Parts: sequence; structure tokens; C-alpha cells
Amino acid sequence: MRIKSVLKISAVIILAVFASCTSKKNIEVENKEAPLVKIARVYRQPVEQIQDFTATVEANTVNNISSSMPLRIQSIKVEVGDRVSRGDVLVQMDNSNLMQSHTQLENLRVDYTREAELYKVGGISKQSLDSRKTQLDVAEAAYKQLSENTRLITPISGVVTARNYDNGDMVGSKPILTVEEIVPLKLKINVSESFYQQVKEGMPVKISVEAFEGDVFDGKVSLIYPTIDPNTRTFTVEVKLPNNNRKVRPGMFSRVTINFGMKQHVVVPDMAVIKQSGSGDRYVYVYKDSTVSYEKVEMGRRIDAAYELISGLEDGADVVVAGQSRLSNGIVVKVDTTAVK
Repeated sequence: MRIKSVLKISAVIILAVFASCTSKKNIEVENKEAPLVKIARVYRQPVEQIQDFTATVEANTVNNISSSMPLRIQSIKVEVGDRVSRGDVLVQMDNSNLMQSHTQLENLRVDYTREAELYKVGGISKQSLDSRKTQLDVAEAAYKQLSENTRLITPISGVVTARNYDNGDMVGSKPILTVEEIVPLKLKINVSESFYQQVKEGMPVKISVEAFEGDVFDGKVSLIYPTIDPNTRTFTVEVKLPNNNRKVRPGMFSRVTINFGMKQHVVVPDMAVIKQSGSGDRYVYVYKDSTVSYEKVEMGRRIDAAYELISGLEDGADVVVAGQSRLSNGIVVKVDTTAVK
């Protein structure tokens, strides 16, 4: 009886061990089943080649109003923020030197006129007359220079953006005033050399300014720099913004958008794109013959819920759009056929 009991217990243990092994094998089989994925077929499509560039708005022209002579300021006629027109007198300097120069010039003119009459009748030599004429020319040049540095005018129309002195100050190294032309404005952008042959003067651009969210302004390419920066592989392009309403101001942050036309590129759903951890590289799982391969792609612009690809995929490729978390390069997968597009 005792031997029978031992035999029964042994049989139970053997059955339990066998069942345990069978269960482990079933789990392993389940784990080795091909992952279920959803795929989508991608094609080449015409895509607008729109590029965005950041820029800081600049005045079209900046003019510093100052005297080249060490004179005292008599009166400043404008304040920061005032609009001025070309030819306006903005600063009147002390004119005592100008008055002295004017008196000297008038005396020399009288002397020259008198001596010219004497020369006609043989009263003086040609050399004496020429010497007097030289003195008169020097005095006229000196008076003109003093005049230009005593009544300071603006050569451009714009807005006064800086004032560094007050009435009665002696002029130092800084300009008295700064005037900036804001109609139009200009923006400088750095464009990849790959677009060098496509950028043309007069090309229309769209400009958005951070300070005016939602507003879009029209501009044009006005100047293309003739050289490429060897460090950045970019070239500088100047864009003009008419700014007729004077809404935009120098110093504002902006974005310039240029449309370079249409190109045929593969467009892939955004769900298919995977960012590699630790880098900026992007990858896509490509399905073919029941397996997937991990392919690096070069991204273009985002188009709604998809991305333009510059390179990396062929036209008509099948890409995985769901189930990537269980995938690795070269693994066999099972496709959810109801999701194939």
C-alpha cells in the first residue's frame, strides 16, 4: 500500500512538471508570433516648395545727423518718434562762426569785383587777380562747409529714432540725431545654396511679424548677394517690405516665406515617421515580402497630417503606420489587411 501511494504521488509530480513545460512552450510560441502592423502605401505627389526664413526687420536706410565741426548746439527741432521729410532742418548749431565767414566772403567778393575792373584797364597784373580769385574760392568753400554744419538737414524721409544731446551741448563723438527710413523696410535672410539659381530679384514673398500675429505682408526680393558663405553654405538675400502704413518697425522679429514652385516628392503619413533617440535622424519602417526594414529618410515640410520626404523612400513603397513599438530591422510581421491603403 505504501509503495502504491508513493507511485501515485510520483505520477502526479511528473504530470505537473509536464504541464508546466508545455505551458512555457506555448508562451514562447505566442511570444514568437509575428507582430501585427498596419501599413499604408505612399506615392510621389506634387508638393509646393515653401521655405521659411527668420529675420529681423531693418530700416531701409539709417542716417546719423551730426556736425563735422566742434560746434555748440543752438536748438534741436525734433524729438524721438517725430516723422521728418527729406530736406527738413533738424538741428541749428551756433552760427557765430558762420556769420563771420559770411562777412569775410562778402568782403572778398567786393575786392575781387573791384580788382577785376582794374585788371580790365591794366591797373593790376593777371597774377594779382588770380591770387584774389583763389582767396575768394577758398572763402566760398569754407562758408559752404560751415553752412552745411550749422544748419543740419536730413537727406532722407523717416522717423527720428535717437537723440543724444540737448540744446547748448557741444557736439562730441556721438551723432546728434538718428533718422531711419521705414518706408520701405528691408529684411536679410540666409538661403541655402541649393536655391541659388531659383532666387530672382522681384520674386514675391510673404512676411509675418511676431508682433502682429495673423497678419501677412507682401514683399519682394530686392537684392541677391553674389557670394556663398563657405561655413554655412548659404547666401544673403535682401527683401523689401513696402510698409506704406508704417505698421511694422525696425527691430521686430519676422518670418519670410518663399514659394520655390512645385516638385514631385514622396509624401508619408506622420504616424509612420520615427525619431531616433539621441539624434535628430528620422526613420520609417518599410514593409516588403512579409518583413520590415528600418530606412532613414530626409524630411521636408509638414503637410497637414503628413510629411514631404526629400529622400529615403521609393514611389509606391509600403510603410508601417501602427505597431512600430514591437518592431526591429528585418523582423517578420503580420499585416492587418483591413488597414492597407
